[in-house]
Amino acid sequence: MEPILDKLGEAVEFGKVDKNSPYPPNMKGQDGADELAKEALDTGVEPSSILTDALVPAMDRVGQKFSENKIFVPQMLMSAKAMGAAMNHLKPFFQSGDVKTKGTFIIGTVKGDLHDIGKNLVAMMVEGGGWSIIDLGVDVNEDTFNQTVAENPGAIVGLSALLTTTMANMEEIVKKIKGAHPDTKVIVGGAPLNNDFCTKIGADFYSPDPRGAVEYLNTCVA
Repeated sequence: MEPILDKLGEAVEFGKVDKNSPYPPNMKGQDGADELAKEALDTGVEPSSILTDALVPAMDRVGQKFSENKIFVPQMLMSAKAMGAAMNHLKPFFQSGDVKTKGTFIIGTVKGDLHDIGKNLVAMMVEGGGWSIIDLGVDVNEDTFNQTVAENPGAIVGLSALLTTTMANMEEIVKKIKGAHPDTKVIVGGAPLNNDFCTKIGADFYSPDPRGAVEYLNTCVA
């Protein structure tokens, strides 16, 4: 594999966004994900190779470490930020169709809930796993989800909630999505949720962490 892809994977894994980024201290002054992704493209590395050989494995390692409590949300956010910096260079190739994505993932925090850290982490991990992301933001109602599903046939939907009070809204949104688009897969996540709640509201999958969401999505295209 290209040495530049190793370096890029390392920059993403350890959250080195760009050369000026002070984090992590042991990589101070080195090129970050931003410069390395650009350099890889400039030296003729295929965009699809950057995604599958550097970014996807790096975010997989980040997800693994997070699942094992070896790193925590701040480190994961830095890795997500580094991956975002690299993805900015790849986006034009996704949009032109030069790089095929695995599918489209629509994500949003349900109506009444304004928390977005969990949603953002899942969105970044899923994007790093090779999917196109449509992030609807926070406080999203069932009509917005349904309209977005209608505009993106075959997309998979992710719903996030952090408050016990907004879990009921999640149930309502799942019902509306399934009513209008019965074949649409809906995955749910958030601190107060569990598998029983997922089954009760008719969602297809629950994951306690972003890695689980990525693994489930990969089974949908296997």
